[in-house]
Amino acid sequence: MNIAVITGGNSSEHAISVKSAGEVKKWLEQTGFVCYLVIIKGTDWTVKFDKQEYPVDKNYFGFKNGKEYIRFNYAYNIIHGTPGEDGKIQGYLETMKIPYSGSGILSSSLTFNKYACKTFLKQHNILTAEAGLIRKGHPYDLEKIIENIGLPCFIKPNNGGSSFGITKVNHHDNLEAALQTAFKEDDEVILETYIKGIEVTCGVLKTRKEEFVFPVTEIVTRNEFFDFEAKYTTGKADEITPARINNELFRKCQQLASTIYDLTFSKGLVRVDFIIKGNQLYFLELNSVPGMTSESIIPKQIRAMGLEEKEILRKIVLDEMFEL
Repeated sequence: MNIAVITGGNSSEHAISVKSAGEVKKWLEQTGFVCYLVIIKGTDWTVKFDKQEYPVDKNYFGFKNGKEYIRFNYAYNIIHGTPGEDGKIQGYLETMKIPYSGSGILSSSLTFNKYACKTFLKQHNILTAEAGLIRKGHPYDLEKIIENIGLPCFIKPNNGGSSFGITKVNHHDNLEAALQTAFKEDDEVILETYIKGIEVTCGVLKTRKEEFVFPVTEIVTRNEFFDFEAKYTTGKADEITPARINNELFRKCQQLASTIYDLTFSKGLVRVDFIIKGNQLYFLELNSVPGMTSESIIPKQIRAMGLEEKEILRKIVLDEMFEL
């Protein structure tokens, strides 16, 4: 079986995705799979193989290496952002009858859209911060929205999982500038009430035979919030696994992450983020393609559980390879 580890994408997290893909490819190869790195950028799909690059033929999802045609039988999706997290690549793969890792079209498109996901989960009595949505080119009443969500608040791109374009706004004077910063990343912007509390995150994986709810991680940032710099700069944040919270809250977080996984029709490996205020958990967002570098949160949670990354990835592939 030839596995395409698809990476890159069209978001600001392109480079992080490629870094994650290198680790995923290494771990999968350690379990005996044959893997090829497929880098996607716009309409350019390129295979990196034997120190050379080849164009992917999208008509059969493979490439020609000299006189030999190599077809991919399975896709491990590690694209952060579009088209890997929003259902687009999943649509192509399902059309081509190629089994793939992770969530399907509906789940990916739902969880990628922060406002839609929050609105959906509120119908299931999941606590989440108050929010408003502004679309580029559409009229909006910023003061009316702020009346509802209050200050301080977060202003961020609505579609995406990265920390690019996010601003914590404390004063009215900074609202418009924060909006424009977010609009550089997306045509939709979400405004959310700031909730002061403990930020935690929990990974979940469910296969047809097994279920894993990983240890909860506490995130302590030295920046004003867990922005891109805090995520990827050594010394800017501590990711503490297991989280320093009481056992009841720890279990409650794991149970809620598992519930949200099911409610959003998730598959494969996901990460669910929360803020703890008092004794309550507030849903922040769901990452359907979480980072998988050796220093990313999910690999740390896997190791904290006494497991190895390659074991988990092998379970994902074997569970989904005959799904379609």
